[in-house]
Parts: sequence; C-alpha cells; structure tokens
Amino acid sequence: MPAPVADRFSLVPLLRFIPLPLLQPILSLIGTQVARNQPDIFLRLGPHAQKTFIVDPTDLPFVLVLKPRPEAPALNACPRAEAPASHARIAGTFLNLFRLVDGSLDGDALFFSRDLKVTGDTEAVVALRNALDDIDGGLVQAVTGSFGPLSPVAAMTVSHFRSAGGRSSHER
Repeated sequence: MPAPVADRFSLVPLLRFIPLPLLQPILSLIGTQVARNQPDIFLRLGPHAQKTFIVDPTDLPFVLVLKPRPEAPALNACPRAEAPASHARIAGTFLNLFRLVDGSLDGDALFFSRDLKVTGDTEAVVALRNALDDIDGGLVQAVTGSFGPLSPVAAMTVSHFRSAGGRSSHER
C-alpha cells in the first residue's frame, strides 16, 4: 500500500522558502478578517489585547508577530533575528503550532512535554488561548472562510497540514 500523499510530500519545508513579502498579504488578511468577524476576541483578551505576542515556528526561518489591538490588529512575519521585543513568546514546530490552533492538539500536553515553549507573560498567553478557543467554529475555519473565492484552496491547504502532522500522543 503506497504511503499517503502527506507522507510523501509536505508543504511545510516549502514555507522556509516563501519570501516574507509574499506571505504578508495573507497574514494581513487573516488578522483583519478575524478581527472583523470575531470582535469579541478583544473582550476575551481584556488588557492583554494591547500586548505583543511572538509565535515562533522553530522549524521555519521567520516568526509571526501578533498585535491584537482592537483599533489596529496586526499579524506580521519577520526574520527570526529581527523579531521585536514582545510580552510573550510561544514556540514550537510549525505543525505543532498549527494543530494547536486547529484544536487537534492539547496545549497543556504540548507544554508539559516541552514540545511547546512559552516565555514571558504566561497570563497573556492563557488569555490569548482562551480567546482563540472561543471563536465560533474555530480559528482555522474562520481563517479559511476569509479567503472568499480562494476559500477552497485555503481549505485544501489546511487539510494538507492536518494530515501532514500525522498522529500525535498530544491529540485531544
């Protein structure tokens, strides 16, 4: 029986080569659409909505800078060496971070197994996690739906990332 396509070909290594200027419009769309369609997220974050979070996919050459400010939310990519100061940093492999946001991995299990590293303001990270968990239908569904006519392509990409991660002992 041949290996599943996800086992033979993964998009994750290709992410290392995406020029950040090409990635930025996608990240901006994600940040804008989530903020527009899920305004309650800022209420859940409370005072932490004014903080800066670094999401660090350790197997990629860049980090994501999340500034969930209600007046001007921003999600940007920057080279790891140029990461700005932040209140909190969440680090793990891309697939672990993706599957955490997707809801298919348990954050506590990842944290205690040291597959997820949180530094800085842990209270802010817990508030962020709770706010993202409360998004109707989940964050990944909210994001894929924001791509309009390209939503099917976004959904296929999400499906690939879900299957590329394989099974994990940290699954919910």
